[in-house]
Amino acid sequence: MTRLGFVLDSGSCIGCHACTVACKSEHDVPLGVNRTWVKYVETGVFPDTDRHFSVMRCNHCDDAPCMAICPTSALFRADNGVVDFDDDNCIGCKAC
Repeated sequence: MTRLGFVLDSGSCIGCHACTVACKSEHDVPLGVNRTWVKYVETGVFPDTDRHFSVMRCNHCDDAPCMAICPTSALFRADNGVVDFDDDNCIGCKAC
């Protein structure tokens, strides 16, 4: 089976969350649920500080723990190998 993945230049991330918004819009992700999120780490001491961003995404794991923990079985593996969800069954509990 073909495996899909993401390629991104994390050095270009400015923490704007446009990727999160685009993912939610494209895949009709319910309110309160995120498949993409931006983490950041702040370093240094004022006034010499810096903020480093890291984009986190669903990795469509072979043994996806989110599928096992979902109380409504809203998460499932599609025929193309992508971990997908049925938004009608998702209750937004954030266990995934």
